[in-house]
Amino acid sequence: MPHPTSAQIGSRIEELYGASLTDLEAHAQDQPPGMLAALLGSHDRLAFAEQTITFYRERLKQLVHPERQIGTFEVSHIFDCARRLAEAVAARDTQAATTQAVLQSLGRTDAPASPTASTPCAVPAPPVPTVSAAPSR
Repeated sequence: MPHPTSAQIGSRIEELYGASLTDLEAHAQDQPPGMLAALLGSHDRLAFAEQTITFYRERLKQLVHPERQIGTFEVSHIFDCARRLAEAVAARDTQAATTQAVLQSLGRTDAPASPTASTPCAVPAPPVPTVSAAPSR
């Protein structure tokens, strides 16, 4: 199952909060930690994992290029690069699945309507005295 990329998740965050990621990051810096900060952090970690995947994929292509001689020294570099690539893919997949699950549980709601002068305010009912079952003196 392919996981959404950081761009897709970034678009979902923008849609959910109704602002660009840049604006949301600036806003989140002025606020106490919350859901927005957590989502932006997850998005940053996901984007970093994708950059890491791209880097190690390109490096692995260089190391196993058909015109390149592979000796004992190069083999350790190939294994190390493949290991790091696998770690980055695992990190990306986990981060994407978790962030996507959180985003699916959230929904954008309309802003609550402010009461106007024409709408009557609910007046609380007066408290009802409690009647005790015990006889009074």
